[in-house]
Amino acid sequence: MRVVIVGATGNAGTALLRRLRNEPDMELAGVVRRLPGTEAAPYDAVEWHSCDIGAPDAARHLTEVFRGADAVVHLAWQIQPSHDQRRLHRTNVLGSRAVAEGVLRAGVPALVYASSVGVYAPGPKNAYVTEAYPRTGVKGSSYSRHKALVETMLDRVESDHPTLRIVRLRPGLIFQRDVGTEIGRYFAGPLLPARLLRYGRIPLIPSHPGLRVQAVHADDVADAYARALRADVRGAFNVAAGPVLDPSVAARAFHGREVPVPGFLLRGAADLSWRLHLQPVDVGWVKLGLKAPLMSCDRIAAELGWRPLTDAVHALKELVTGMAERAHTDSPPLSGRADLPGRLGGVLRGRLPGSGNPY
Repeated sequence: MRVVIVGATGNAGTALLRRLRNEPDMELAGVVRRLPGTEAAPYDAVEWHSCDIGAPDAARHLTEVFRGADAVVHLAWQIQPSHDQRRLHRTNVLGSRAVAEGVLRAGVPALVYASSVGVYAPGPKNAYVTEAYPRTGVKGSSYSRHKALVETMLDRVESDHPTLRIVRLRPGLIFQRDVGTEIGRYFAGPLLPARLLRYGRIPLIPSHPGLRVQAVHADDVADAYARALRADVRGAFNVAAGPVLDPSVAARAFHGREVPVPGFLLRGAADLSWRLHLQPVDVGWVKLGLKAPLMSCDRIAAELGWRPLTDAVHALKELVTGMAERAHTDSPPLSGRADLPGRLGGVLRGRLPGSGNPY
């Protein structure tokens, strides 16, 4: 089985390579913008291709790479530089269109796409929505808007090409130790007191009724992708582990104290600090966290037999440990280089948080 993974060196991509590389019937190819070092696992068992999926000729290049593949897994997504929305749209929306065009031109029978909880419209925080919930995104979040646009594009592809099997996985937040440096760089910036996290304590936890989110370990997401590749299924699958992460759960996990914070203050602080380039997360991420619904995972359990092996609290603790220890891999997106945007060395060189391209 030949599988091409677009975005194979990121968070989910690295986990999927770990999951598939030792399966004897699996031939793997990876498409990335910047090639990784291929000497170490899990990057050593992959045929690598360099391609900027947002480039004008990307569909032509991808068509050649995809020829003979049994499935394409599309994981590539750009979240920085958050101050350059045109570049994000180029990679996320136009790049996803190029991937779909390449799949069709090459005659690949299956496309598995990394969607997200972010595709959903604002929803409940005390109930669980199914995959049929409206997919209009959360207003004010470019991440959410782009996810909704790509799924709408895939709806048209499905309608026009009914023989193509399209699967959409919609995970919550994806955590693992190896992305500690990446998460710190792309979501917190150089002001993150990473060393203080070594003790597993976060003294103050911002608290708001809307701060209830779902998470899943990267290895469990990789297992979901592997099952979707081998099963004759179509459509969308929510992917998340319990329990729901909220301020009270975080306070218990990290021995902290909840501090009530109004929504307008959370949004205002994020917006101002982002505009001042103090941290790389624009206010859209706060809006998404406050509005994204909780997801039911009944379908993936029933049709693919998927169950998470790591609960959300342990996945979160593993991520925080990775942030404290500056965990990373040798791939460009997960690199530990100190001079990249969002690290102190990068700021000293004039490379501000949110100014870098992780792909």
